[in-house]
Formats: sequence, C-alpha cells, structure tokens
Amino acid sequence: MQKNKPAVKKKTISSKQTQRHVHEFEGSTKLAEEGADRHNHRFAGVTGQAIRVGRSHVHEIDLTNTDFLNHVHNLRKIRTGPAIPVGNGKHVHFVTGQTTLNDGHVHQFNFATLIQAPLI
Repeated sequence: MQKNKPAVKKKTISSKQTQRHVHEFEGSTKLAEEGADRHNHRFAGVTGQAIRVGRSHVHEIDLTNTDFLNHVHNLRKIRTGPAIPVGNGKHVHFVTGQTTLNDGHVHQFNFATLIQAPLI
C-alpha cells in the first residue's frame, strides 16, 4: 500500500509584494599584485531584485567565492547604476566597484549586466 505524500506548500507572493526582475551578469576583475602573484578573478551570478530609486531602479549584488588558485574575494553589497535603455523596452545596468580585501589586496572591476528577460 502506498503512503500519501505530504502536500508541498508552494511559496506565493502576497498581495503586498510584487515580483520584480533580476539580471544575470559575468565579468572579470582588473589585475592586482605584481610579479608571479599578478592575477585577476572571473565571476558570474544573478543580481537581487530591482530596488526603486527615483525614476529608475538599481540592483544589489552579493557574490561570494570569486576564486583564483589559493584565495577568494567577494563582491559584497555592490549596487548597480540605474537602468540604461538598450531598445525594445529592455535595459542593462553598469556596475563598478572593488572586491573585498584578501591576501593584502583588492581588485577593481567594471562590467554591464546582461539584458533582463532576454527571451521575452
């Protein structure tokens, strides 16, 4: 005799919450350190939900483990710039900042997010 599986409760958005959008991103840091230790880091992820700012919005990025051989840096509490229209009602965001400190150095970075909902 098969046992009934317990019902799975699906998480829903309440009427007071609204689903906003996110952006995928990928990038590389600028080089840091000198000589044989000179290196950079590559990273990829998804931004947080849109945060209304004035007549536009920004996104927060909180990424861990941009690893390179024997150490990591994080992108903590990084905010994108406002939306930059790219046509057809779509937009991207420019992001600039620096990683967390590790092994006595940080890395600077600049990148643009990917277009939100590219298939819609």
